[in-house]
Amino acid sequence: MMSIRLIQRFLIGGLALACLGAAPAQNDLRSTLAERVRQLTRESSWKLVSNVPIKFITHHPQGMVKIGDMLFVSSVEIKVRTKRFAQPVDGYDRDAGEGIGHLFKLDLQGNLLADLPLGEGSIYHPGGLDFDGTHIWMAVAEYRPNSRSIVYRIDPQNMKATEVFRFADHLGALVHNTDDRTLHGVSWGSRRFYRWRLSPDGKVIDGTAAPETLRTLNPSHYVDYQDCKYAGARRMLCTGVTEFRLRPDAQPFRLGGIDLVDLADGRPLHQVPVALWTETGIDMTHNPVWLEPTTSGLRGYFMPDDGSSRLYVYEVALQERGK
Repeated sequence: MMSIRLIQRFLIGGLALACLGAAPAQNDLRSTLAERVRQLTRESSWKLVSNVPIKFITHHPQGMVKIGDMLFVSSVEIKVRTKRFAQPVDGYDRDAGEGIGHLFKLDLQGNLLADLPLGEGSIYHPGGLDFDGTHIWMAVAEYRPNSRSIVYRIDPQNMKATEVFRFADHLGALVHNTDDRTLHGVSWGSRRFYRWRLSPDGKVIDGTAAPETLRTLNPSHYVDYQDCKYAGARRMLCTGVTEFRLRPDAQPFRLGGIDLVDLADGRPLHQVPVALWTETGIDMTHNPVWLEPTTSGLRGYFMPDDGSSRLYVYEVALQERGK
């Protein structure tokens, strides 16, 4: 009969192998996703697979990650809308307003399973999400540019949030580079990129550094990034929207898009529009987006509408390169 100590060695060894195997598998999936995105063009044909009504009030959704058959969606519940100042006050172009930040856990049928409130005081606007295989990373900021944020690491199993650090700018999305153990953030409108180093236990090494020493400027002005994910090989995959007005008083035309970005210098590696809109004219990449590879292409999960949202699922078939 095996000794208890020997059994423990087998169990520990098996667990270690499983953990070692999980990271490469996740990286392979990310690399596949990135390469599929690089095959997208203006002519790529997205086909609607499903259109699921969400069975609770979503407020103003922001970011999304899919873990197994569960979705985690960040959202801001606006209690008092911000009001613009006639002239900047203390560096702000508007007041702080009032609201509540949420992280919703829901199933693919649109049922709410959990609701985690996040933020404090005037810091109530959650942004885009990333999932590193263990934790969800998310920032909650004031609902105005050039403001303040709290960065959280969240356990999706028990929906418990841990504050990691605070930062003196509005962070609209976060990405965890699991290859280099770095955290990346984008500012309001994604005009600035930030990078922080992480310790092995998940603490931020540069958390107290001045923002200007950590940032680079976004060289692309194609879309404002709303939701970003790590795409392996030191790249991030971002989705967002740009607005055009033919006249100052005209209704905006909104065009969504996808960018694959090099995290080393913020340079876009591939950019492609997504010509999909809801019946009310909202672009599909307006806020929360999750993309994943299929056997023949890509599947996208979109939740562009506020309040009574719907989960739109589209698929696009792609021709392999060289064929």
